[in-house]
Amino acid sequence: MQDAGIKIHPEVAAAISEGAAVVALESTIISHGLPRPQNLLAARAFEELLRAQNVVPATIAVIDGTPTVGLAEDELELIANEDIPKASVRDLPILRAKGLSGATTVAATAYLAAKAGVKVFATGGLGGVHRGASETFDESADLTTLASAPVVVVSAGVKSVLDIGATLERLESLSIPVVGYRTDIFPAFWLPTSEFSLDWRVDGPGQAAEVFRALQAQGSKSALVVANPVPVAEAWDRAEHDAVLEKAFAAADAQGVRGKEVTPFLLQFIVEASGGRSLEVNLSLARNNVSVAGDIARSLAN
Repeated sequence: MQDAGIKIHPEVAAAISEGAAVVALESTIISHGLPRPQNLLAARAFEELLRAQNVVPATIAVIDGTPTVGLAEDELELIANEDIPKASVRDLPILRAKGLSGATTVAATAYLAAKAGVKVFATGGLGGVHRGASETFDESADLTTLASAPVVVVSAGVKSVLDIGATLERLESLSIPVVGYRTDIFPAFWLPTSEFSLDWRVDGPGQAAEVFRALQAQGSKSALVVANPVPVAEAWDRAEHDAVLEKAFAAADAQGVRGKEVTPFLLQFIVEASGGRSLEVNLSLARNNVSVAGDIARSLAN
């Protein structure tokens, strides 16, 4: 059901009303995940990829305090070119009260998509449980939010700097179903596989759509996580990946980086140490997730 406090682009609103295919896109990857001007080009490319599939794109952000589902060109440019904060669900009322803009995280995007009536959401990777969380309690709000946001979330797993095993355990504890998309192995973002197997898989968009329909039919408010690995030909070389991550963790330890500062430090170090290779893979997996999400949205619409 659409929420009165959300601004929905007329094209997106019409598609939702007609039961047409719509895919939500997050804005944090635009504002914080990619360098300028590559970020704006990528944001436009993601939307164009969906339109080529006859799917309506709905990039989500907060514009001048108003949660907005489906951005106009000037709003997309604002997200890409202005220094704005990341906004999770807990930040939305603060931005509203202050009339500020913000880029939505996975959690906020899924939350607002569900509120607006958008059923499918494509992202790069989920947030998860951070390494050392038993001491820092550092766990992404993505996980708990997805327990009450009934959308299909297509992602390439979680970044390998996180605790993948603990993340899967939390998803299970929160009763959030996870299926591999044409895979039995949970992907590790830059890599198509991790050491963790999955209980269930789907072999096409129609099967993913049927699982989501069944999830809704039982009255669940949970998201369905579709773990979609980056294509092998576009993945990061594992040996290079492992070497860069080892250097990144060693650098964090040497500089005394602790707690919530660890992951941002690691990700920035990895971009620089990889010569931008990690960003190339990030774009490849994001495009792949958008394409699969479009297929699933069309299956749900049919």
